[in-house]
Amino acid sequence: MKKLIFTAAAASAALGLAACQSEQADAVEDAAEDQAEMIDEMADEAPTEAQEEALESRADMVEEQGEEAANRMDDDGEIAPSETGIGDTQDGM
Repeated sequence: MKKLIFTAAAASAALGLAACQSEQADAVEDAAEDQAEMIDEMADEAPTEAQEEALESRADMVEEQGEEAANRMDDDGEIAPSETGIGDTQDGM
């Protein structure tokens, strides 16, 4: 079940970012997702729940770091208002 949710989330994220990322950024993000998926598979085989949770946290961190690295590659250090919360035009007003 976890794999299905993870795969669906990754596919959704990939579709949303595919149009706005360079090939290099996509490659970085894909590599991180592949590594995170391998760690997640190890978590499924972990002998204890504590080890499983630790591995799942590590997988999430690896994937997040890959996304951040890909974003830095394409943003050239720029931070969008949506990433800071400042000037957010979707605040419900």
